[in-house]
Amino acid sequence: MGGSPDAMATPLWDAEHPVLEIIRQRRASRSRPGARDPGDTAKVGLAVEGGGMRGVVSASMLAALEDQGFSDAFDAVYGCSSGAVNSAYFLAGGTWYPVSIYYDDLTSRRFIDFARGLRGGNILDLDYAFGEVVEIIKPLAYDRVLAADVQLHIAITDVDAISTRLISDFTDRADLKAALLASAWLPIAVRGTAQFRGWRALDGGVVTALPFRLALRDGCTHVLSLSTRPMRSGNGGLGLQHRYTHRYLEKIKEGLGAAYLASVRQRLRDQVDLTARRDTASQLPPYVLDLAPLPEDTEVKRHELRSHLLISAARRAYSLMYCAVEGRPVDLLRSGRLHAVPRLMVVDQR
Repeated sequence: MGGSPDAMATPLWDAEHPVLEIIRQRRASRSRPGARDPGDTAKVGLAVEGGGMRGVVSASMLAALEDQGFSDAFDAVYGCSSGAVNSAYFLAGGTWYPVSIYYDDLTSRRFIDFARGLRGGNILDLDYAFGEVVEIIKPLAYDRVLAADVQLHIAITDVDAISTRLISDFTDRADLKAALLASAWLPIAVRGTAQFRGWRALDGGVVTALPFRLALRDGCTHVLSLSTRPMRSGNGGLGLQHRYTHRYLEKIKEGLGAAYLASVRQRLRDQVDLTARRDTASQLPPYVLDLAPLPEDTEVKRHELRSHLLISAARRAYSLMYCAVEGRPVDLLRSGRLHAVPRLMVVDQR
């Protein structure tokens, strides 16, 4: 981590950003989805990025939102990949518990194994992730998600239509689980395609990289976007991994690889736009506030297996969200005067 003193002293977002203001108002008035205060006509969306093990960042931000009393401040939640799984746990309640999935249950060769990929298998074992972790070890209360007052929208890539589908009309527990699995079907790391409702499916971020766009498309007037890469506007470009993924996707469906590269370029443009949107001086509605790790933070790798780095990223992300929603200076986090302390709890599953 680093950065010049001047850069570190510059506010990263407007402390009275319209997105922060409306969720604070809703918390203060204790309004609930479907029963908002008279005059509150806003549609507030929560957009949650994943990114494999980077999902520990958005999971921790969601935990902070829950702990600070903002669970009822949103009208809809939009997630893709591990961000969709995080969103489901958020709507089910008790978010700090599943945050530990990343550093307790996924940091092993059982889940991520590149050697397995070289032998013709899958690098990511989604059967383990969804069949054991999410089902048994730290079970997701699917029924609570289905019954939640806030609607969950899961982004899934429709391979043959080369488009992003936003799924929210889940018929039952099995349908919701299938949607989460399809949204996490990461190209290359998991071979082939998933099957969802009879169509070929892949990770929800393949052709729409950042889910805030889906929230805006769905008519949200205010969007709190949780990103898992550090705040570096338009950093990077197309690399070898992007070009390899392009070729891989073209073999699955002609045109899908090109759409993927277009989404990567759009993400780079979006990062510039999201940086500008943090300052509301010249912003017009709809309002978007994107919160992400600090510019000087190290980006969590999609396949990170070191528990101590994941815990550190979780603590930083939780603290950052706390600073944002409670109007505390982010320099408290940067100076070490404010930090999150992980909880210990006993879970008896007998």
